[in-house]
Amino acid sequence: MLRLLFIALITFTLVKLTTFGWQGFYRRREFRLEDKALPERLREHVIKLSDNIGDRTVFRYAKLREAADYISREFSEMGLKLEFQKYSVDGKEVKNIIAHSPGGEKAAEIIIVGAHYDTCFNPGANDNASGIAALLELARFFSAKESSRTIRFIAFVNEEPPFFRTEAMGSFVYAKRAREEGEDIKAVIILETIGYYSDKPFSQRYPLFLGPFFPNRADFIAVVGNLTNRKLVRALRRGFSAHSDFPIASVALFDFVPGVDFSDHWSFWQQDFPAVMVTDTAFYRYAHYHAHSDTYEKLDYRSLAAVTQGLSHALLGLSK
Repeated sequence: MLRLLFIALITFTLVKLTTFGWQGFYRRREFRLEDKALPERLREHVIKLSDNIGDRTVFRYAKLREAADYISREFSEMGLKLEFQKYSVDGKEVKNIIAHSPGGEKAAEIIIVGAHYDTCFNPGANDNASGIAALLELARFFSAKESSRTIRFIAFVNEEPPFFRTEAMGSFVYAKRAREEGEDIKAVIILETIGYYSDKPFSQRYPLFLGPFFPNRADFIAVVGNLTNRKLVRALRRGFSAHSDFPIASVALFDFVPGVDFSDHWSFWQQDFPAVMVTDTAFYRYAHYHAHSDTYEKLDYRSLAAVTQGLSHALLGLSK
C-alpha cells in the first residue's frame, strides 16, 4: 500500500510539473514600436469598454448596446463600410458588427479578423476589451492600406457563457451564413484575451504534459489552432516574426486539449473554415480571468501594442 501511495504521489507530482513552462529562463527581449501613440489608443479603448461601460451582456442589455455603439462609431470614423448582422436572443436583438476593407484583384477572397465584445458578468478588460482594442487599431491600420484580398473586421456578440458553443454565438451565426452563401474565406484570426504579460519565473502554465516544450514566463503571445489548421498557425507566426521582435509561440493540438477551442474560432471550425486564435493564454496565466478584478490597470499596453503591430504586418502578408 505504501509503495502504491508513493508511486501515486510521484506520478501526481510529475503530472503537475508538466503544467508549468520549462523553457526560456530569460528576461523579455526589447522590442520597438513604430507607432508611439498606439499603446495609449489601446488603453483608451479598454478603459471605455471595461471601466466606463463595464459588464456588457444580453443580461445587461443597455451596456451591450452601448459597447456596440462605441465599436460601430470607431469603425465609421475610420471610413470603413459597416454591416450589422442582427438576430434575436431571449427576445432581444443582438448584432455582429462587420467593418469591410475591400480588396483589389482578389476581392472575392476573404480574411476575417474577429474578437468578441461581450463579457462573462465582469468588466472584461482583458477578456475581451483587449481583443476589441486590437481589432479597432488593426482596422485603423488597414483603412489606409490597399490589399489584394478583402479583410473583414468583425466584433462578435455572445461568445461568453451561457451562449458559448451554442448556435446563439454571434460567430456561429456568421460562420453558418458564410457557409450557406459560399463565401471564400481563406483565414480567420480570432483575438482572444491578449493584454496580460509577466516576466516572472513560473508565471506561465499549460495543459498537462505541454510545459516542457514552452516558455516558463508569461511574456509572449500565442497562436493556437487544431491539427487541421496547423498550416495557418505556422503562416501567421512566420508573418508575425518576420516583422516583430516580440516573443511569439505557436501550437497546433488535438481539439480535445483544454483551451484549444475556447473562443470564436470554434464556430468557424464547425463550418470547415480555416481559423486560429491569438491569445495570451487567458486562465493559463491570468489570475483575473472571468473575475470582477479583470480591470484595465492589470494590462500591459506597450506589449499589447507590440502584438497589434506584429499582427498588422502578418495580416498584410495574408491579404496579398
